[in-house]
Amino acid sequence: MNNILKYLSISLLTSISSQVFSQDTISNADLLKRIEALEAEKTQPKEWDISLYGWVRTEYNFDSRQSAYSREYNLNLYPLDEKLDANGKDINGAGASNFLSITTRTGINFKGPDVWGAKASGKIEADFFGNTEINKSSAGSGSIGLLRLRHAYATLAWPHTSVTFGQTWYPAFIPEVFPGVANFNTGILFNPFGWAGQIKVTQKLSDQFSFIAVAYKDREFQSANAIGAFTNSATINSSVPTFHGQLQFKNKNIMAGIAAEYQSLKPVIESNNLASTEKLNSVAYLAYFKYSDAKFSAKLYGITGENLHHLVMIGGFAGYTEANGQESYKPTKTSSFWVDLASNNDKIAPGIFFGYTKNSGVDEGFKNLYVRGASGTRILDHVWRASARVEFKQNKFNIAPELEYTAAKYGDTQADATAGGNITNVGNFRAMLRVMYSF
Repeated sequence: MNNILKYLSISLLTSISSQVFSQDTISNADLLKRIEALEAEKTQPKEWDISLYGWVRTEYNFDSRQSAYSREYNLNLYPLDEKLDANGKDINGAGASNFLSITTRTGINFKGPDVWGAKASGKIEADFFGNTEINKSSAGSGSIGLLRLRHAYATLAWPHTSVTFGQTWYPAFIPEVFPGVANFNTGILFNPFGWAGQIKVTQKLSDQFSFIAVAYKDREFQSANAIGAFTNSATINSSVPTFHGQLQFKNKNIMAGIAAEYQSLKPVIESNNLASTEKLNSVAYLAYFKYSDAKFSAKLYGITGENLHHLVMIGGFAGYTEANGQESYKPTKTSSFWVDLASNNDKIAPGIFFGYTKNSGVDEGFKNLYVRGASGTRILDHVWRASARVEFKQNKFNIAPELEYTAAKYGDTQADATAGGNITNVGNFRAMLRVMYSF
């Protein structure tokens, strides 16, 4: 059939050229060569390939209680402790709601010519979730809806080894194994979250096993600030990055892995008017598992470690006064796990999520606490969350209602930074609707 079409094309071109351009004589063989050259040019791989993607996303949130939050009450962390007025009424018992489209996202995937024998690719991605939080005590301060860099990285991939450099997910965040909740929190507080500038090397050990090594530096999400510190000073002042090692198994239906990381931060370079060499050293361990087929997926994840603040989890570190008046530091301990079960149906996909995180404190004798989950003389003991969702999908359009309940236990801060007397239990019920149109 192709030869017949080629012959007809040649005959037609010959006829036209003989009538209109009779002074030029082109042989059938020359015409055939030109046609074959054009066809070969079409089948050649592109030197550059660029694709645009993203979505328009709007969330409608309704909360029964005031919560610790980020970004205009979009990302709820945990319900706030009781705050009684002169009449004994709980001020934080007030509800809240918001309609937001700041999680709208766009990105570019690109591929280029091979580099040193490796396939070269990259990604640039941004959303409108970046801002400085509104300061409740100073009207008009802060900004909202700013464009925020999520990913900006390039990868060189050889048959068994790949190297990624730039900003992308924390290695403790597993893109294939994170909660499928409708809420933008993606399981935050129970699952690590965030991006960091890094160098990542992935080495295939076999068809199913890989080893991943990462060196990274905190950026948008970072450790808490000690007295005298500024945003990200703890990681900037440190001469070494955080090191992460991970062993991963993956086949058609199962993905699993274990990992460990070591972080050494230097919160300040000056303390008590003296040069400070005090460091904040911490370790963390995690494991994850995922099973998925055409109908169903199950995901499990657990992490335990020290100073997990930079992963948007509870905890942080404590400050101790030394003999020379300077402050030294020790990390608090946090543990967390979650499970997510969901349908993989193309049209209607229900799912459920449960997560739990626990504050296990720090050594006694501290003077200051730099942690997420503490306020004044009160501190979190634990937080748990349960949610149920249903996704309704049609082509690139997606509507997902979700009901979520987050409970928190507070107590007076003890000598080891755990929660003790005057226990209170509070909870926040969130009802939300997510609407997305992807491209």
